[in-house]
Amino acid sequence: MLLDEIRQFLKQNGIYLDTDKGQHFLIDEFVLEDIIAAAHLKPTDRIVEIGPGIGILTRELLKSVSHVTAIEIDNTLIPFLRVFTGIGNPKLTIVQGSALEVPMPSDHPYTIVANIPYHITSPLLTHTLIEAERRPTSLTLLIQREVAENICSEESSSILTVLVRLFGTPSLVRLVEPECFFPQPKVDSAVLHIECFAEPKANRETVQHILKLAKLAFTQRRKMLRNSIGAMPKGPEAMLEAKIDPKRRPQTLTIDEWIALDAALQHLRGKI
Repeated sequence: MLLDEIRQFLKQNGIYLDTDKGQHFLIDEFVLEDIIAAAHLKPTDRIVEIGPGIGILTRELLKSVSHVTAIEIDNTLIPFLRVFTGIGNPKLTIVQGSALEVPMPSDHPYTIVANIPYHITSPLLTHTLIEAERRPTSLTLLIQREVAENICSEESSSILTVLVRLFGTPSLVRLVEPECFFPQPKVDSAVLHIECFAEPKANRETVQHILKLAKLAFTQRRKMLRNSIGAMPKGPEAMLEAKIDPKRRPQTLTIDEWIALDAALQHLRGKI
């Protein structure tokens, strides 16, 4: 069993996991298989993995693709990552550092597959979708269940939902129980797949505008848009131009309506 192998490896090497850093190792072989399947990997693919730990997912990825770049912030785990995945594996590059600071590949297509620390979900998506010079072709992430469900919601239930849907199509692959990890986390998890568009629905500047609008609206999510967007200069006129009822609440807007609302604001401001 995978759990027995991991327990033995941790004990032999004196490795103690820090759950405050999100170190919960996936020990369910069926979930591993589902992650690999959800990523739709081809033998020529190049993968970026974030937070590999000792390399449980890494080892499986190496069987399926041409190259894996594993970004690990905990320097003490890197020697064990090399051992667990096979010392000197030419298909593996290990980068020590924070995935929020390490540049993503810019000279070739890549896809992200990872069991990430849950607290970096939002900044990681911002880093890879907005800030990166080259966006991934897709992301397959094991994250907190509630966050995954919000992202996949038909409604714009959060700023993160708006962000993701500007860049791709999210889908909830499966739920993952705490028992599938060692040590067990205190929350349920889910496998999320995001298939990125060839081109996002808006350029970087427009994306930033839309996210600022969404942030303003979602800080008062229970209130009608007339109380948030309507309080902005040209806000009421923009909603009228975009054909958005000011009595609606922010979570009811579609991505196309957020784009239309921003376009109306920019148009009206240009008249000043």
